[in-house]
Amino acid sequence: MTDNSNCNQRQTANWLNQHCPCQSLAPAKLPEFAQNFFAPTPLFLSRAQFERAEHAISVVQAQIDKPAFQAKILEKAPKIAKHPVTNAGMFMSYDFHLAEDQLNLIEINTNAGGAMLVDKLQQAQDICCWEETPLHWPGFDGFVQNMFETEWTLSGQNRPLTTIAIIDETPKEQFLYEEFQLTANLLADAGYKVLIADPADLHWDGQSLLVDGQRIDLVYNRSTDFYLETPTHQALKQAYMADQIVLSPNPKHHALYASKANLAYLADTNFLEGLNCSADEQSLLIDLIQAQFVTAANADELWAKRKQYFFKPLDGHAGKAVFRGDKVTKKSWAHIVSTPYIAQRNFKPALRLTKNESDLTPLKSDLRFYTYRGETFAAAARLYAGQTTNFRTNGGGFAPIYITES
Repeated sequence: MTDNSNCNQRQTANWLNQHCPCQSLAPAKLPEFAQNFFAPTPLFLSRAQFERAEHAISVVQAQIDKPAFQAKILEKAPKIAKHPVTNAGMFMSYDFHLAEDQLNLIEINTNAGGAMLVDKLQQAQDICCWEETPLHWPGFDGFVQNMFETEWTLSGQNRPLTTIAIIDETPKEQFLYEEFQLTANLLADAGYKVLIADPADLHWDGQSLLVDGQRIDLVYNRSTDFYLETPTHQALKQAYMADQIVLSPNPKHHALYASKANLAYLADTNFLEGLNCSADEQSLLIDLIQAQFVTAANADELWAKRKQYFFKPLDGHAGKAVFRGDKVTKKSWAHIVSTPYIAQRNFKPALRLTKNESDLTPLKSDLRFYTYRGETFAAAARLYAGQTTNFRTNGGGFAPIYITES
């Protein structure tokens, strides 16, 4: 009975995504700055599909929490990633592709953008043809505030959390700058002093990390200099290594979660057996991820089957230096083989029918689940055209998720 019910749910969600270009966004309910971030069309997801994603996250998190996993990953990580820290890492995300009943993990992000915007999106919905409300987590603001406070507590600090800095290069020029402001406003309403700053504006005086003379306690890190290697991050790096600030996310979090090497390890039978994974967990992870390292030993086979894969650099982000197999030239292949890369199965994203004025247009879709310590606190779809997700597609952007129950 359960299997039939789940099958019917998937068919309902898939049918709606392919045939119903309904629009649920109520632009009048959005802040003016947010108009261009969101798709007017929702994505439908069956309850069974949603629960499969949640279960996948819990299984991955369980492996990352194991000392044997961390020892293996940190063994080859940059020195700064081995610095002992005890906070968990805020605003992580698991990104999935979904096609029919196949769910696949594309990547894990440690400084994922969009959670604050997704909360606004979920509050700006009219009832669409499904006559249900979108997937939403009540108490979002409280969860985010508690996340910052928990990071402070987990770090074992013996002074009150007072001042928080949100850090990124040239922050006012960042595409998601308004999200920084939303985060700052939420924390300010909770009584914290919050600054949005460029890492170049930070100063380390040997005892404290300062911005304009103000001591910083906790840094919410939105930079993609994951290992604090550039000169502009030296003050932050010094304060971090001296344990005088809490940095979240930090280099250790990136190494344990977001390095693409982890996808290959989590899809490797021998590695999983070494973690004492159950047979069911191994089967789930291998099917979920389907990735492997590119090596001299498998290079010829991967070249012959290249059209079945995406090739990703171990520490890449935002689709940079990623090659789709059917577009790989011999010159780029030589680069891939000589550089640390993984090969991951090319999971074709599900399509969502959308309507722009009088035109019906199918757009690609993926799912983003925002998590803290393995717990989901927000989720949305992203609709787009092109090789990777973007916010330049007409009718694309973050889309709410509606759950089909039958």
